[in-house]
Amino acid sequence: MYTNFHKLADEKQRQIINVAMQEFIQYGFEKASTNAITSNAKISKGALFHYFNTKKELYLYLLEYSTEVIEKLYAQIDLSETDLFARLENIGLQKMKIQQKYPRVFDFLTSTKDEKSAEVKEVIMEKKDRVFQKGIAKIYDKIDYSPFREDLDIEKAVEILNWTMFGFSEKAVRQIDSFENSEQMGEEFFRQWKSYSEILKKSFYK
Repeated sequence: MYTNFHKLADEKQRQIINVAMQEFIQYGFEKASTNAITSNAKISKGALFHYFNTKKELYLYLLEYSTEVIEKLYAQIDLSETDLFARLENIGLQKMKIQQKYPRVFDFLTSTKDEKSAEVKEVIMEKKDRVFQKGIAKIYDKIDYSPFREDLDIEKAVEILNWTMFGFSEKAVRQIDSFENSEQMGEEFFRQWKSYSEILKKSFYK
């Protein structure tokens, strides 16, 4: 369906995807401007509609692309790793690698929950709900909760851990451009995350 778009060089595809996501994040589906997208992506309007027939088709492509990225992320979860901290650490690193290439993909998916347009809302609910429900179930599948303290409300502890990981991820994303390569980024990510996780482990684990 998107044959013409996929014929473009990978770098050009990434540029168009990132620019379009930013526009939809900032303005929503209805107010997003295809003129702004083409200007910032440095392509003609004719070219954009050669790749995607309508603004809606472009939006749905970005939605499909984003959910596929998330599904690939979930597919890489190592279920043999039963320690929750270690599993979240691995997911965080994979997420950062994705954001190094497509920095707006997770923000785009987050923005869809506030989308009001009837043109795309139904498709958003169908795709996003399916992928997130499947993903959340997999993140916590086969986790060993025995190291947690018996007097702890594990559900609340996990919620705190998720908030911490989310905040840490936001901070890490702002630093992505300062890394020359993914190896350097990974080393710094692990170093910083260890300092957070050690504090939480002392609070949550026996």
